[in-house]
Amino acid sequence: MNDKLIMENYLLLLKSTVEVFVHGTLESSNPDVRKLLKKGLDMIMQAQADTYDTMTNNGWYTINNVQLDSINQTIQNIQSEN
Repeated sequence: MNDKLIMENYLLLLKSTVEVFVHGTLESSNPDVRKLLKKGLDMIMQAQADTYDTMTNNGWYTINNVQLDSINQTIQNIQSEN
């Protein structure tokens, strides 16, 4: 297993974990539990940001800008389906 694959898996794990902490924080009726979950959520989100930065700095995570023509075409396709 190479570093890129490890980081991709770690990033996916962090994203999934964020969902669990968000729901726990929102649904908690106990203020102390909610505060603890919120702190954990903040820590996980920071780890996700750090992981993303590491991946982009190493060229392992690239973002492609969508062209305006492509966006407009998608909008037209959606509108024509309705």
